[in-house]
Amino acid sequence: MAMEKLSAGNPETRSADLVQENIDRLKTLFPDLVTEGPDGTAVNVDVLKALIGDETVTDCDEKYGLNWHGKRRARQLALTPSTGTLRPAPEESVEWDTTQNLMIEGDNLEVLKLLQKSYAGRVKLIYIDPPYNTGKDFVYPDDFRDSIANYLEVTGQLEGGHRALSDAEVGGRVHTAWLNMMYPRLRLARSILRQDGYIFVSIDHNELPSLVQMLREIFGEENEIEIFSWVRTRTPAALSIKTKTVTEYIVCFQRSASSDRLLGIEKPAQSANTLLNQSNPLRELVFPSGTPAGFEDCELRPGKYGSNSYDVELLETAEVRGRVFTTPVRLRARFRWSQSYLAEQLNNGVVVRIATKKLLPSYEKASYGREALPNLIDDSVGVGTNEQAGAEVAELLGAKGIVSFPKPLSLLRYLVASCTGDHDIVLDFFAGSGTTGHAVLEQNQLDGAHRRYVLVQLPTPLSIDDKEQAAAAAFCDSLQLPRNLAEITKERLRRAGRRLKHDSSHGLRDSGFRVFKLDASNVRAWDPAGEGLEEALRGSVEHVVPERSMSDLLYEVLLKRGLELTVPIETRVLGKQKVSSVGLGVLMVCLEDRLDQGDVDSLCRGLVEWRKELGPAGATVCVFRDSAFENDVVKTNMAAILEQHGLGPMRTI
Repeated sequence: MAMEKLSAGNPETRSADLVQENIDRLKTLFPDLVTEGPDGTAVNVDVLKALIGDETVTDCDEKYGLNWHGKRRARQLALTPSTGTLRPAPEESVEWDTTQNLMIEGDNLEVLKLLQKSYAGRVKLIYIDPPYNTGKDFVYPDDFRDSIANYLEVTGQLEGGHRALSDAEVGGRVHTAWLNMMYPRLRLARSILRQDGYIFVSIDHNELPSLVQMLREIFGEENEIEIFSWVRTRTPAALSIKTKTVTEYIVCFQRSASSDRLLGIEKPAQSANTLLNQSNPLRELVFPSGTPAGFEDCELRPGKYGSNSYDVELLETAEVRGRVFTTPVRLRARFRWSQSYLAEQLNNGVVVRIATKKLLPSYEKASYGREALPNLIDDSVGVGTNEQAGAEVAELLGAKGIVSFPKPLSLLRYLVASCTGDHDIVLDFFAGSGTTGHAVLEQNQLDGAHRRYVLVQLPTPLSIDDKEQAAAAAFCDSLQLPRNLAEITKERLRRAGRRLKHDSSHGLRDSGFRVFKLDASNVRAWDPAGEGLEEALRGSVEHVVPERSMSDLLYEVLLKRGLELTVPIETRVLGKQKVSSVGLGVLMVCLEDRLDQGDVDSLCRGLVEWRKELGPAGATVCVFRDSAFENDVVKTNMAAILEQHGLGPMRTI
């Protein structure tokens, strides 16, 4: 009889243990590499050296790579499991019951850890626009930023409280803070990407070298695609000290070599007249009609339609590709003589005989297909500037200055279209105002696909007294929303979804989003030191955090068992108990707070019949609240009956 209580220390109640997963992979490849150490499972470095050669293992300082103070701690942080959870907020969501899109409010590092079980290897595209390192103090919840004094001490610039150097190297401290913030997030991002997935990171010149080197280390140099230059403005600051900067950068890496080629937008068809009006650097003559290939000889004479018009007469009737041509035939082509020289010859009555193999035809093409992306992203590929982005947000939200330096929708649509298709997932864990989600909806509207977005945004507080935040804070006040950036993200998504759904000619299938908020786990950990022994003992009986709802518990179960937060859920009342079927019977959850002996028969019978109706391919896991059972006998009977009918294993929380 299988039954297990899921406590706060159980692996199933935490995010993925990436360290243990790495050890398991190593053990699969090299069983003798993994051994038992004083603190449990460990890797035998001596065996590692023997397997791959002493000279290939190094811990010396003189090694190639990007290093900084705090890197080891940042790496460990990425590998530390999270014990938090994501609590649903249906009241702040749009189309909760049907949408597949997610907007998650909270620190993106913890959220990325929590998404590992459910979304690892499933995201096709990650785009992030992280805070640029402009030299100001950089603060984030997992802030590694040393005080100036501590940093100088660590880096040898301070001895006994006095500077050892004439000038403090503050740049390193600033770079260190930014690198320590980005490194663990990028490591977690890689594991979430599909094998054929891509990551795009917007950045300016300050941290471009560090970012590229960091991504090379995490993703591998062989998976670097390009450092795209994006023309962010056509009107650079007039008082620029060094240069008038008009570009920023978008660094692109692939998850692995299995990725498809990045493709740009389809070039629109060009008419013959459009081609005629284009500049011709070779000064080749342009004739005003199409050129069938395969003619032998023809004669050129001045035409009836102006000085740049010429008639071409065939010496005889010709059949080309099934079409019969007779004189006169007008051709459009590029000729190797200059326009003036040819006109002079024809005006002098010289009969010009040419072989058509020397004619390079211009013609109207229905479609040019999709080509590889150019490394310059500007209006030539339909991408706008920061100024256009600001106007877009102001028009949608009804006020200027709410969002600082947003990216244009056209840029994000361009990147989304380059590597995603139907049902692909797009992730942005520095969501800002929600441009990525908005762009996914617009691209779905354009091509009829059903991409999904997952956005993560920290609820950064906004102050009405801060000049740069005043407009955003006032906007939140006008809608009676809390003053934080995540509220603006959600409001933009609401308005964008409504507009696109209304304007869509063929109907936008999904314009909604589910809101989840990062919080501490719904299951209390055993902590007698913190609460006192008596309080801890009471908590061990009912270890669900007070005031947490059944919905909170349900979604924590989903998250920790590796199910998507948008998986279908159906709820029924079986006997007197409310039960949720998740993923068409893969998981059945009853989180009522009271189950006595009289409930066992009706509940078990209902569960068995419902499972038969759904017909899941594999086993069905049943989860109950541990404290709900009247006693251990009731719990044991429940587990036995369910297992007898093929429902198991049974879990309690």
